[in-house]
Amino acid sequence: MPAALLPKPQMRGLLARRMKFHLLGAFLVSVGCATLYKFAVAEPRKRAYAEFYRHYDPVKDFEAMKAAGVLESAPAK
Repeated sequence: MPAALLPKPQMRGLLARRMKFHLLGAFLVSVGCATLYKFAVAEPRKRAYAEFYRHYDPVKDFEAMKAAGVLESAPAK
């Protein structure tokens, strides 16, 4: 088998070439995960908190805890 038929192996720059590919892939995966987290977790959580505090009455909640005897500093009457 003549040596001219076999391709020469790449001896230089192999790490740098593969590093570019893997860094680009890692960057794209991380951006995708961050986007998925933002729209699947963070935004619904913000909407849920906004909805909760839109109808939340802290005075009413305080009075309910006071009546239940939960707070030591404000005894139930």
